[in-house]
Amino acid sequence: MARVRVLGPKERLDATLRAVQDLGQMQLAETAMRKGVEPARLDAHSGRRRRQLTRALQDVEEALHALEANGKPEAPGDATIRDFARWARLARRTRRAAGASRDRETVLDEERALVKRYREFLLAVLPLVRKVAGSPRLTSHAVVVPAAARAGVDTLAKALREQLGDEFSMTTHDLQGGDAAILLVLPSEFSQRLEARLSEARVPEVPLPEAYRGLPLEEAVPKMLARLVEIPAEIDTLRRDRAALARAEGPELRRGRAAILDWLAPATAHERCALAPHALNIEGWLPETGLPSLVRRVADAAGPAVVVETVAREDWGTEEVPVVLSNPRLFRPFELLIALLPLPRYGTIDPTPYIAVFFPMMFGMMLGDVGYGVVLAGIALLVHRRAKPGSMLRTAAEVAGPCAAFTIIFGVLYGEYFGDLGQRLIGLHPIIFDREKAVFAALFAAVGLGVVHVVLGLVLGAVSAAHKEPKHALGQGVSAVMVLLVVAALLATFKVLPSRLFTPAVIALLVAFPVLIFAEGIIAPVEFLTTLGNVLSYARIMAIGTASVML
Repeated sequence: MARVRVLGPKERLDATLRAVQDLGQMQLAETAMRKGVEPARLDAHSGRRRRQLTRALQDVEEALHALEANGKPEAPGDATIRDFARWARLARRTRRAAGASRDRETVLDEERALVKRYREFLLAVLPLVRKVAGSPRLTSHAVVVPAAARAGVDTLAKALREQLGDEFSMTTHDLQGGDAAILLVLPSEFSQRLEARLSEARVPEVPLPEAYRGLPLEEAVPKMLARLVEIPAEIDTLRRDRAALARAEGPELRRGRAAILDWLAPATAHERCALAPHALNIEGWLPETGLPSLVRRVADAAGPAVVVETVAREDWGTEEVPVVLSNPRLFRPFELLIALLPLPRYGTIDPTPYIAVFFPMMFGMMLGDVGYGVVLAGIALLVHRRAKPGSMLRTAAEVAGPCAAFTIIFGVLYGEYFGDLGQRLIGLHPIIFDREKAVFAALFAAVGLGVVHVVLGLVLGAVSAAHKEPKHALGQGVSAVMVLLVVAALLATFKVLPSRLFTPAVIALLVAFPVLIFAEGIIAPVEFLTTLGNVLSYARIMAIGTASVML
């Protein structure tokens, strides 16, 4: 990255900003304010338009979100004041229509969920409700008792029986979650006093949907049950209407969004610039490869009076520099995995090439089956052909390809083709070891890969810190050597290496230990044990691979 400064006459500010925006590679930075220099500000007319377009953009975003019509961003084009006004009206109208449709669907979903909750209860009591509706002396009421208030049911029933005798009946139905739905049948003249009894027993009434609360129970129950059939059709209609609205207005809203963002970008950038009485000052970050293009565009748009200069590294070495990953085409798909974590700081090492090598290798070590590798390769090829260039699906397919290749390679080494099918059908045999039987060999291979990874990481850390933190670099290098010495001592113990190497390895460890404490501090031994633990954690590769074989 390069830090650049653009200087020129004050009146060329707008033309210069347009050139920077058209390039699309420069990240503006806050310009240091000095005496006689102040931040650039929008004039009253531009400030008012910015507020209007910001509100319009919010309407556009809400409308597109409600319609699920974000789609592929449109390229910005030339727009007039009339266009902006039209997009603002369209966005406001569409947002309201889509919002009303969403709100109505929410109400229908809540109504359906409520009716479904009481469906079994309503079906069970419907015959009794109809029977009671034919009697002029009796009426029915439905109530729900929360699980925490079930004890109040017996109290309520006892009080009503004492007062009403045989003219009272109660039907109880258990609901999901422990609540209970109750149907009460009692004389009509007592129905007005029922609310007081329910309040005394702390029993709430059934929260019927708004449309049925004014209806007698014998009319509300059949209608509520019928709504279970009607509601899905109404929801489907709402969704079709929104889809039609998205097809009709979505492209125009996306064009409006692109044009509004295109206008707001220089307005926002304007306030990051600094102005002296007669000069402009713009500073920012730019990939070094884009510097000639910036110089050419600024000269074409603003004339030779505006110049671009690079700021010396010693003047910005302590600042937080933005990062842009730049890798060969072969490694570029694996930037998708790097993007899941914070990007490496500027000046450190880009881990993408190492991920591109080791991630497929580890994947292949774990899966390690020719048949599954061929299936994965076929899926990756199919997705790659059907996905759009530059899409996440195509990038994922490009990552899956090397994973499939290593799966096939390790499948040949393990002698696995859909498990032991290859051995039984075509006589496929392991080349290095049989994972089902040689568990310790698989364990040593996995831990060996862990040694390579951890030592490589320590070496890269030492190289990265060599200039800025030489003491820390020394500690990283010593840690790498000590890991190798521990491995050598263990291999000598188990006679893999000559046993005479054990004593020199231990002596070298004892010599390196105080050097490590000197470089990393008193906490260094704990961190070194953590490093060894990281090596041993690679045993999980063996565990997952062995489990897959057994399955």
